[in-house]
Amino acid sequence: MSNQLRTAQEVLEDHLEKARQGEIEGDLRQNYAEEVVFLGNYGIHHGHRGARDLAQLLKKQLPDAEFEYCIVQVEGEFGFLQWTAEASNGAHVDNGADSFVIRGGKIIAQTIYYTC
Repeated sequence: MSNQLRTAQEVLEDHLEKARQGEIEGDLRQNYAEEVVFLGNYGIHHGHRGARDLAQLLKKQLPDAEFEYCIVQVEGEFGFLQWTAEASNGAHVDNGADSFVIRGGKIIAQTIYYTC
């Protein structure tokens, strides 16, 4: 299926599935625009390199974490995700939240907020 034909719901669902499977590179190729912008409590990051940096930080903070997606909402080109996580090192997130702007079958902007 062409990226242009995917709905925001389909993009977000695919992102979450690839995240569950640890497929960072596949997720970036399929679901994220190359010029994506990330805003959050760990700063502003740009592009696929920024996504990799954020994924590495999350993995360091929450190794081998199990994530639960409590709320997944999509309206038009906007998505919202509330999540929790428990890591093998005892760290946890009780209330993480991400929001997404999805256009043309790709995530073009994402906000990320969580504390460990």
